[in-house]
Amino acid sequence: MDPESPRAIEQAVEVLHAGRATVVGTVPLRERFDDGAVWEGLVHVIDLAGNARASRAYAWFSPEGGAGERRFFVALHMWKINSPSAAVRDAMGPSQRIVRKD
Repeated sequence: MDPESPRAIEQAVEVLHAGRATVVGTVPLRERFDDGAVWEGLVHVIDLAGNARASRAYAWFSPEGGAGERRFFVALHMWKINSPSAAVRDAMGPSQRIVRKD
């Protein structure tokens, strides 16, 4: 199974966060930060049924290291993480400040 297929993403989210995951959309996103860093990719919006903390999550892959390695991120929709953009910004770390959305 392709690790980026909707079903593979749903299964990964279910393993990481109890509940039944369903990909309900995919958002293309481009974020530019004040240190010049740019993140560009697809963020999957996931409904999460049966999770005690959140009913929605955001998941994406991001390059890491060399040789085409990719890291899988999942963020639960809660408090300040209330959109795909907010999830990516939070994962980039508190020192990153967005300056422009493209």
